[in-house]
Amino acid sequence: MLEKLKMGIRTKIILGYIVIILCLLASVIILNNQITSLQKERNFIIKYDSQIQTLTNRIEKYILDMETSQRGYIITGDSSYLEPYNKAEENWKVDFDQLYQLLEGRESQQQKLNAIKVTIEQWISTSGEPTIQFKKENNTEAINEFFKVDVGRKDMETMRNQFDAFRTDENAYTQNKAKKLDKMNSNLTTGLFGILVLVSFISIVIASGISRSIVKTMKEVSQTIRQMAASKGNYQTRIHVKTKDEISDLADATNELLDSFERREWLQANLAEVVTKYQGISAITKLAETFLAEMAHKTQSSFGAFYVREMHNGDVVFVKKAGFADACDNVGIEQFKLGQGLIGQCALEKRVFINHDIAEDYRVIGTGLGEAPPKSIFIFPIIFEDEVIAVAELATMTGYSALQQELVKQVIDTFGLTVNSILGRMEIVRLLNESRAMTEELQVQSEELQTQSEELQMQTEELTMINEQLEERSKEAEMKSQELERAKKELEDSAEQLVLHSNYKSQFLANMSHELRTPLNSILILSEMLSENGSNNLTEEEMEFARVIHSSGEDLLALINDILDISKVEAGKIEIIFDEVNMSEMPQQIEQIFAPVAKKKNLELHIEKAQNVADIFYTDEKRFQQILKNLLSNALKFTEQGYVHVDIKQLEHNQLTTNMQEVSAEWLEITVSDTGIGIPKDKHQLIFESFQQADGATVRKYGGTGLGLSICKEFVKLLGGWITLQSEEGKGSSFTLTIPSLPNGLNETVIDSTYVEVVATIEDSGAIEEVHEQVDESSPVSPQEVEIFQGKNILIVDDDYRNIYALKAALENRGMNILVAKDGLECIKIMEKTNDIDLILMDIMMPNMDGYETMSIIRTKMNLTDLPIIALTAKAMKNDRDKSLEAGASDYISKPLNLDQLVSVLRVWLVSKGS
Repeated sequence: MLEKLKMGIRTKIILGYIVIILCLLASVIILNNQITSLQKERNFIIKYDSQIQTLTNRIEKYILDMETSQRGYIITGDSSYLEPYNKAEENWKVDFDQLYQLLEGRESQQQKLNAIKVTIEQWISTSGEPTIQFKKENNTEAINEFFKVDVGRKDMETMRNQFDAFRTDENAYTQNKAKKLDKMNSNLTTGLFGILVLVSFISIVIASGISRSIVKTMKEVSQTIRQMAASKGNYQTRIHVKTKDEISDLADATNELLDSFERREWLQANLAEVVTKYQGISAITKLAETFLAEMAHKTQSSFGAFYVREMHNGDVVFVKKAGFADACDNVGIEQFKLGQGLIGQCALEKRVFINHDIAEDYRVIGTGLGEAPPKSIFIFPIIFEDEVIAVAELATMTGYSALQQELVKQVIDTFGLTVNSILGRMEIVRLLNESRAMTEELQVQSEELQTQSEELQMQTEELTMINEQLEERSKEAEMKSQELERAKKELEDSAEQLVLHSNYKSQFLANMSHELRTPLNSILILSEMLSENGSNNLTEEEMEFARVIHSSGEDLLALINDILDISKVEAGKIEIIFDEVNMSEMPQQIEQIFAPVAKKKNLELHIEKAQNVADIFYTDEKRFQQILKNLLSNALKFTEQGYVHVDIKQLEHNQLTTNMQEVSAEWLEITVSDTGIGIPKDKHQLIFESFQQADGATVRKYGGTGLGLSICKEFVKLLGGWITLQSEEGKGSSFTLTIPSLPNGLNETVIDSTYVEVVATIEDSGAIEEVHEQVDESSPVSPQEVEIFQGKNILIVDDDYRNIYALKAALENRGMNILVAKDGLECIKIMEKTNDIDLILMDIMMPNMDGYETMSIIRTKMNLTDLPIIALTAKAMKNDRDKSLEAGASDYISKPLNLDQLVSVLRVWLVSKGS
């Protein structure tokens, strides 16, 4: 097991380091234990000596305090002197007991301590207590008699002497302990140096052993390689290494390299020998015999045959040219065709055949003593320029080794050239005889060739001229290339200008939105008020005029919205939000919106939803509904009689192409068909372009801007789908919307949050009003509204007198009191003077102080947090609603105002304020 264990050089070095580290670790542990022991012993000596000194001093002090207190009491008679006496009498025994326990195990010192105790108790009993008692009894004679003898002084001197002797012994004991500690420290130092020497010795031994193992093996490998180098090509020497490490791997790899060199040397030597043998041979038969003899000798073959390619009557055959070691008259069949037998198959497939399973009835190999069948046959083609020109077959009684097979392959790589050259030489000899007969004919043709040479000379001159022309054209092409580069640079500059113009266009549209919506707001409100005829002073014709003005204003609003939408689509900056869409409610929504329109035009509206349509579909609901409304609006608009049919279904899996399946597994197909006027085939593409309809007559009869289908086409692209059209003029149209379900959205969807875009406010009714003329009958003001609005104070803050006039007239008609401010500063002044304002209508874009700043001051500085403020603006920018609400607005309405919507919002906030 240990002999098979392979231990590399790295492992040996690591093991050596591990042993050294373990020795060092053991040394550190032992040293640490010794140091810890010394530390403990030192701490014990210091602590013990300190405690002994402290306790003895305290006991002696207590006795002296008792003596002092005794004498003070006897002299003065003041009982306060007895307090230190009594306290010392209690404490000295406690310290004595502690000192006695500290001396446990040292009987001699304990005996001395007991002697001190006896002396102290004797002083107390003979001197301390009796004299104090005499003083308490006022027995002065007894006290005088006692101090004449003064036995207590002797006891005190005896106690002091005993304490001195005790301390002397303790000091001697401590000195003794210190000497032992010094001796241990000296032993530790000696041991430390000994361990260091031992670890160093072990490290040197391990390093020496590992290095000796590595160096010895390296020397053996180096010596063997030098011997091979000195032998000048003798690769038979091998490296023998006993170790099981990387050096052993190096030796094995070197031995494998030597084996490879030895095989290569053998191949090169035998290849050179074989090639040398057939050099200078000019007859194919002699060449075949020589080749077979040499190859049989090198491969230890017992017999062989050689076949050469020839043409017989247009057929390719391989004819036998030589044999080797034939026991009978001939070896092998005389000729083969392509694919006939193994010889023919070898020539056909152009590959080597080696067969070791030889049948018993195969041709035998004859010797002087008898005959025997071969063990292996070796058939190989001889190829020149990817064409088999000869085939050879060898047979042996042993077998062909891989080295012998490699030799054959290397020989035939160049042998094909030799065979072909000899065959070519033989062909040249044959042709030489024919050429002599043709010499005279060639002489005649020589003159013709001379003439042709002159013609070629002329053609050469023409080609030279053409070449010069081509060079000139090349220069012209290079100049054009430079011009193209300049044009490319100009195009890039133009692209940058287009981006800049796009930004200008967006800003222009935003400003135009404000400028158009501001007067349009007054037109819509005033025309709606006139159509209501609240004062009953207008004729029916005048009311009809007002309704036409209101309808035209709404058409103008729809046109503005369409232009803004197509602008955003062209800029590629429209926001697409993929979310859940409830498809189960889609038929009801369509019917609710479009059924009244179909009923008014006496059309049938059919809506069908297939069972396989999922209830939840993922797309942008706003754009999806806008596309459907536009398609249905167009269908109703251009259909005078018949029906409009909506078919909603989900595509089956087998209907999806590979590209569609890569986008989504669920695809929705909605078809809107009608029996309307239809669209000519040559106009199918035109109607999807901006501002385009089928023809001028359609525009005059049905109206419209021609933007609806263009917007739909771009929206569908952003949703990942497409719209197809099938229509025939006079028979109706069928628009098919195909979109995928995309829970995670499209990868190509780009939302640029830094791009300031105009948000077109499109009401649901606007899409229908774009298609047909519909006049809303305005309902009169109800008594409940009059009760809610009556006497309410409304502050209108706007810089446009037209809006102020329209809003003031509309709101005063409902019983409200109107205050007007032309900007934010005037609004603040009115708010400071008036405390009974119920609601504020705040325009956003105003001079001096805009609506945002004004609302912020009202909410923060004036602390009017409960006052309803409705923000109004004609420049409905992206995120304006959130910005208005953050500034302090209670609600938000974009211009032009819908009077019913405004009244509804006012009702909600006035009711909530009143409650």
